[in-house]
Amino acid sequence: MDAKRVSELTEQLDERLGGQHGGGRHGAPGAGSGLLAATRAFAGALRGSVTRRSARGLLLVGAPQHEPWHLAAHLQDEAAWSGAPLLAPALVRHRVPAGAPAHLRHDLRRLTDARRGETVLVVTPVAAGAVLLDRVQDARRAGATVLTLEAGDQELASLAHESLTVDSPDEPGFDLVQHLVSAAAGERRRAGSRLSRLLATFSTEPVNRW
Repeated sequence: MDAKRVSELTEQLDERLGGQHGGGRHGAPGAGSGLLAATRAFAGALRGSVTRRSARGLLLVGAPQHEPWHLAAHLQDEAAWSGAPLLAPALVRHRVPAGAPAHLRHDLRRLTDARRGETVLVVTPVAAGAVLLDRVQDARRAGATVLTLEAGDQELASLAHESLTVDSPDEPGFDLVQHLVSAAAGERRRAGSRLSRLLATFSTEPVNRW
């Protein structure tokens, strides 16, 4: 996603959440502008985690009733355009239906199998629940980097290396934060990157697996 779209999402989030509070380990809680700064910092931590030399991939998981399909699709698109292929996540599911395609068959055991170099991104507007908390803890103990985007779940945030809290889980605020995280994580800041993105737009179409 280009800088113009990131700016548009930032303005929308500021309008929606201007009177709310949010924060993360990247910044103290504050009004809308504080949440925006924390959101961008969190996105930077996500991109840094999947682009470091030792990176091995991104696992994305939510609560049973809030699997982050929409965010998974956005991150895949951003990975295709931004030159950060490991930003494309493997979606971890609480229940895998029979006949699911191979890339959608990852259940919670995948978190237990996570290892150093992998990043686990947990995104949920509701409490994670004991089972998910246990699996995230397994991943962290095994050396995976844990990032969490939640709406006040202190138990979940306590397991994270980096966390971002949105005080209100209501739409569209939480959804806009997810949009901005994916957009900012895919934003390239090197000189010439905008030209490279334009060239890529006319030469390649991302494959939508979702």
